[in-house]
Amino acid sequence: MKTLNGLLNICRKAGYLIIGGENIKNNPHKMYLIILDKSAGSSLKREMNYTANGRGIQLVEISNLEEIIDIVNCKAVAVKNKALSEEIIKLI
Repeated sequence: MKTLNGLLNICRKAGYLIIGGENIKNNPHKMYLIILDKSAGSSLKREMNYTANGRGIQLVEISNLEEIIDIVNCKAVAVKNKALSEEIIKLI
């Protein structure tokens, strides 16, 4: 059975995960999914919504993102792989 934690760790190890709001905002490559923690601040949420709408990227909010990917104070990540992003969306 696939879990969100497992899929995000696969993305991270394969180099398909962009971590942090600034890295997502400044990334020139194609992204397919932005995952935002529900506890993120209003300015980060606004920036990620703007980035997602401007580039046509799907944005989802989940709880406990930093626990799932095991990075302290991580509030936003983006996935650069289409197949993995589709699997993550199915789980969410």
